[in-house]
Amino acid sequence: MKRIDAANRARAKYFPVVIFILTFFALIVLTTMQNYILAAHIDYASVPLRSIIIIASYWVLVSASFTLFTRWQIKKTYDLPLQRLAKATKDVAGGDFSVYVRPTHTADKADYLDFMIEDFNKMVAELGSIETLKTEFFSNVSHEIKTPLAVVQNYAELLQSNHLTDEQRKEYAAAIIQSTKKLSGLITNILRLNRLEQQNLPPASVGFDLCAQLSTCALQYEDLWEEKGVTFEADMEDYASIVADESLLELVWNNLLSNAIKFTDRGGTVTLTQRSTEDEIIVSVRDTGCGMDEQTLKHIFEKFYQGDTSHATEGNGLGLALSLRVLQLSGGTITARSAAGEGSTFTVRLPARHEETEGGNEE
Repeated sequence: MKRIDAANRARAKYFPVVIFILTFFALIVLTTMQNYILAAHIDYASVPLRSIIIIASYWVLVSASFTLFTRWQIKKTYDLPLQRLAKATKDVAGGDFSVYVRPTHTADKADYLDFMIEDFNKMVAELGSIETLKTEFFSNVSHEIKTPLAVVQNYAELLQSNHLTDEQRKEYAAAIIQSTKKLSGLITNILRLNRLEQQNLPPASVGFDLCAQLSTCALQYEDLWEEKGVTFEADMEDYASIVADESLLELVWNNLLSNAIKFTDRGGTVTLTQRSTEDEIIVSVRDTGCGMDEQTLKHIFEKFYQGDTSHATEGNGLGLALSLRVLQLSGGTITARSAAGEGSTFTVRLPARHEETEGGNEE
């Protein structure tokens, strides 16, 4: 079956016969009515046939002129813009998201077709952004998965050697385990982020002590900060009640604390601060590490973005993106302040919603 181009299929004839016939018929009816009114004063029986033919030809010419003018107006106002829109739609369907359809009128004279074209251009721009993000996502995922898999493959091949000492075998096995943990963590974070972005994982809000949760999360990294020679300081209230998803907020604190310790050199300090106001609870994690420049600071909450382009440090660039999404679902915010060589400070603000008692009063 021969495929017909959509634009050609939709193009109307330049001289629409139906409009011409209807116009001519309407004019004949109007002329007949006029003649009927004037019949008492004009003897139409004495009008020569030649004059009747001339009058009929005149109305044919008028009908044809009106039809051509109407068709020209329709073509200029609707047909040509819709043809451009149809061609652009075909290009977008073929994967070209760089198309742009020019509106017919200026903004102060825009009609509904102009608004439709404007919405189409916005849609194409959004689709282009989504396509770019999807391409970058797959590229980044492929890179992050490929690296630990290459490590596993290399050390697995080395373990096949018959001339290894027990110490070497343990070292290679430990490297394989470390890479598989990194790979497992990457996949877990991708799934978590996907569920959060699709909102298939609604926050399970319960009342709990935020200070206790912060203390528990910080103590998990005690061995790490002692091993690195980093001083850890905490300045928190004794108790801070909050209603939120406890497991999701734990992801936020673990990401912030692990990043702070990871990017702080020996002799540096990581400080955890918490305070409450009537409307919100504020948690800050500050470090004296390498810090970030202004360009890095703009992108740190993007998926897979890593300020350390060498990927020398552990991580997959999903932690802060995951934290941002968790806080968005929890009604909170997160901000970052940093300068190269001067450390970084991440500040989380959560609404101070308290658990209600049976009588309906807040704690």
